Amino acid sequence: MTKANLAQVPKITSDEAFCDEKLRKAAYYADENVLIFNMDVREAMAHLTKAGVIVNCMVTSPPFYGQRDYGAKGQIGLEEHPQQFIEQLVACFEAAKPVLADNGSLWVNLGDTYWSGKGEHKSGESKQSARRFGLRPQDRTGDGQLCKPKQLLLIPHRFAIAMQDKDWIVRNDNVWLKPNPIPDQVRDRCSMSHEYMFHLVKSRWYFFNKDLVGRKSETGSILPPPDTWEIPPARRSHMHKARFSEELVRIPILSTTPQSGVVLDPFGGSGTSLVFARKHGFRAIGIDIKKDFCQSMVEHIGELG
Repeated sequence: MTKANLAQVPKITSDEAFCDEKLRKAAYYADENVLIFNMDVREAMAHLTKAGVIVNCMVTSPPFYGQRDYGAKGQIGLEEHPQQFIEQLVACFEAAKPVLADNGSLWVNLGDTYWSGKGEHKSGESKQSARRFGLRPQDRTGDGQLCKPKQLLLIPHRFAIAMQDKDWIVRNDNVWLKPNPIPDQVRDRCSMSHEYMFHLVKSRWYFFNKDLVGRKSETGSILPPPDTWEIPPARRSHMHKARFSEELVRIPILSTTPQSGVVLDPFGGSGTSLVFARKHGFRAIGIDIKKDFCQSMVEHIGELG
């Protein structure tokens, strides 16, 4: 067996580890196939590590920098400087390293942010009020270097480089293209219509099954999926205003989760990743620091019957 072939041999968490009594007590919700934790990512990862839980696929959309105030103590995304935000994110995924199988994959959806420097929003327009919540980090004066007015901060790739510096391997910076995006209210640049889905791994050799997500060639062979995904955003009918589409997690989960494997979303939100994982027979773990979102995950899992 070559190293490449050995990487295709699934490493599956045992039922005993997944149903560990202390782990279930720490969870907000637990059954034989689902665990949900209402706590900081790093705290939850410590519980999972202690119980010996190994996950095959981590897929998540963490809070974007300066975009939402979720009203949760200890939330990520409102740090004064974007570098602090990146450091917090990297620390969360470093805590996840012992939980991710050696041949597992991490998928992270991130969008970018512009520095404004205009101060707190004072307009009476309802649309502007929905976008602006008091004094956002990017509304401050800034440092005159990275953080200066009209600067695109390039946060997604700064994050990816910071992960490389921690010895993660970046396999793809897949582009999520949004058809018919809501136009930016600007006069001097193009409207933003894309985000990134980074694929990161711990080792050169890892589990990947392109047959479930690939494209059939003219000769009948299966080609890998392209790195540009055109997917409409999820409708904003739910309390979580930044939830993502199930289609966005299809390639990550189906290509990197073996049969009977475990999918984990460290910023679970409304539970999109968990629902998709359960629909396809995988076990699932969700983590969120906001209790309301944990309850939302429980309800969406319950709707599967």
